[in-house]
Amino acid sequence: MTALGTLHQHIIAELRTLVSSGKFAAGEKFLSEREIAARFQTSRPTANKALSSLVSEGVIEMRPGSGAFVREGVLDYDLECLVSFTDKVRAAGMEPTTKLLEFSKLSASDAPAKVRESLLADGSDELIYMERIRLAGGKPVIYESRHVVAALCQSMSREDAQGSLFAFWTAKCGLSITAEEVIHAVSASEAQAAHLRIAAQVPCFQIVTTGFVEDDRPLWHDVALYRADMCEFRHHIGGNSRWRPGVGRNVGGIRLI
Repeated sequence: MTALGTLHQHIIAELRTLVSSGKFAAGEKFLSEREIAARFQTSRPTANKALSSLVSEGVIEMRPGSGAFVREGVLDYDLECLVSFTDKVRAAGMEPTTKLLEFSKLSASDAPAKVRESLLADGSDELIYMERIRLAGGKPVIYESRHVVAALCQSMSREDAQGSLFAFWTAKCGLSITAEEVIHAVSASEAQAAHLRIAAQVPCFQIVTTGFVEDDRPLWHDVALYRADMCEFRHHIGGNSRWRPGVGRNVGGIRLI
C-alpha cells in the first residue's frame, strides 16, 4: 500500500473512532472537509475521499447545502461491495449480535430443490443448515436461512455460526468469496415478523444469495429477510451527471455475510 493509501485508511479509522466514541451523537453535524484536512494536516481532496468512504459505509450522510451528519439508525450499504454485517454495524457505532435459531447437518437430498440447484449438490453431499437473526444495537435487522456446503468448511461449529461468517470463511478457512444476489419486495409472514419484531405483512426486502469460492464453486445459498425501516441500499451508476456521495440512492441488492 502506498503512503497516501495508508494515510487515507488511517484518517478513515480515526473518523470511525470519533463516531463510535459518542463525541458526535446520531443526527449531529460531523466534521467538514476543511476541518478534517486541518485536523490531519492533509489535503482537501484526501479529506473528501475519507468522507466519501464513511458515506459508503453508512457511518455518515451528506445533506446538500448542510454538510456531513452522523447517520441515525439506518444501515446504508453500497451494492458494489461484499461487506461483513459485523463490520458494517460496528462502523455505524452499534454492537452486532447474532441469535442462532438452528444449526444442523443434513444430506443434500433433504434440502429444497432450489438449494440443490444453486449449490450444484447431489443427494450424497453434506450441507450445514442454519437459521439466524442478525441484530444491530439489540434490534433485529435480518432473518436468514442458509445452506452451506460442508466440504468447503468442515471445521464450522455452532460458535462460528454465532459470529461473522465472512470472518470465519476468509480468516479461518482462507477462502476468497464472491456472491450473486436477487432482491424482492415481500411482506413478512407472522413468524418472520415475530423474529424481526415488526407487524405481520410489513414490507421487507428479501435477498436470495448464492456465494462462491475462488474457483466459482458454490459455497452457500441464503434466503434473508431485511427490515426495510433499518436498511438502505445504494449503488454508484454512470451517466452524465457527477455522482455525489449520499445523494440520490437506488434500491437494490446488498452484500452481507
